[in-house]
Amino acid sequence: MDQLLQIKKENLLYMIIATLLFIGGYAFLRYSYKITDNLPFAQEIVLVVLGTIVTILITAILLNKQTEVELKKEENIKFLELKTDIYLQLLNYLENIMLKNITTDEDLIKLRFLTHKLAIVASPDVLVQFEKFVHLFIQTTRDHRLEKKETNIISEELAKLTVKIRADLVGELDKESSFTQFQISKQILANTESLIENNSH
Repeated sequence: MDQLLQIKKENLLYMIIATLLFIGGYAFLRYSYKITDNLPFAQEIVLVVLGTIVTILITAILLNKQTEVELKKEENIKFLELKTDIYLQLLNYLENIMLKNITTDEDLIKLRFLTHKLAIVASPDVLVQFEKFVHLFIQTTRDHRLEKKETNIISEELAKLTVKIRADLVGELDKESSFTQFQISKQILANTESLIENNSH
């Protein structure tokens, strides 16, 4: 962030210098044209010098802008990696709970910390859906045991949460595909329902 602020300040400074140079250069050019009218190549030299200075300033602005874009891109990538890591931590945590069919006080403490981590990176849609998931999860694990029916209920709610997580992580890419957000959501929920039905037999 400090680097971006510094680059923006430099860009503003370059823009001010360029503006002053254009105004001052125009006035100087008018003045020098009158003075150097009788001197050979003097007007051309003045134009070359002014043109060179303006070119240097514009190049500096463009390079600073490119650096700013690259820094923003790098920050976005790091944030996306952090977000993905926290989402995966949540899914891994829930996978472990479902496999052992039991919850402990330690598991609930871990869920609290995962909730805080999500609060930092998750989109508003994910946070709203996660609240619904947590409410259902606490209800179904109140006795610290998970029966098959309860596991299925949690899986259904988790599928809805997964839809929101996917939209947060790859929503822009999904917009470019031939599937709509509704179709993707429907497919994720259908996949979960198929597994639940298979598990029920």
